[in-house]
Amino acid sequence: MTTQPKLTACIFNIQKFSLHDGAGIRTVVFFKGCPLRCYWCSNPESQKGTPEDMWNTSQGKYTTVGEYRTIDEVIDEVMQDVLFYEESGGGVTLSGGEVLYQAEFATELLRLLKEKGIHTATETTGYAKQEVFAAYLKQVDTLYFDVKHYDPEKHREGIGVTNELILANLAYSLKHHDQLIVRIPVIPHFNDSPQDAEKFAQLFNQLKVKEIELLPFHQYGQQKYDNLKRDYRMADIPQLHTEDLAYFRDIMEDHGITCLVR
Repeated sequence: MTTQPKLTACIFNIQKFSLHDGAGIRTVVFFKGCPLRCYWCSNPESQKGTPEDMWNTSQGKYTTVGEYRTIDEVIDEVMQDVLFYEESGGGVTLSGGEVLYQAEFATELLRLLKEKGIHTATETTGYAKQEVFAAYLKQVDTLYFDVKHYDPEKHREGIGVTNELILANLAYSLKHHDQLIVRIPVIPHFNDSPQDAEKFAQLFNQLKVKEIELLPFHQYGQQKYDNLKRDYRMADIPQLHTEDLAYFRDIMEDHGITCLVR
């Protein structure tokens, strides 16, 4: 009798003791592979869905980024810190890449974690078929949902796909999920003008989004492009800081939307 092959996913990092990816102390599982191509991506090593070689500056050699892991292997690793989760109100967060790129694995992983009483969170672009997204959402306690642009064509120009599917899944989330945090990565010359803020606010009013977070553009991933021998078109663009986005926050709040700059 043949045995069913074990489900695997390509994982490129499991980060322990994280304090910025949900409530309490968390372990973050980073999934490799993403259907979007944001030109400012701070984790370019996460885009390709298979292991790849990347220059490791600290080791002075190429090392492989990403490895295939089974669900049991991932659970064994993240459960090592269960006492920290219990004491701090923390848990496990899935990030990427795009978690829904490997949705079957991620959905089952979250289901098993919830069976063990672990709080689950996920960071997503929402780019998946709605039936896939809906099944996944049932296993998520806290959902962080990134919205990168309000305009379908500008979204396609900057990211490679239009935003209709993303906005449809955002609307679904707003109707079916309580712990939802909408986030905008604010990117210079892409979505950072006062006019952009006004258009986002109009969209969120239409969808009845009450609260958002702004993620200012940063340069934390710049060295990774060199290490992957890829061009980085944002190399000469200054980082944004909290005070730079006061106007964006004010426009949101003028529309009745609570706005926090991270």
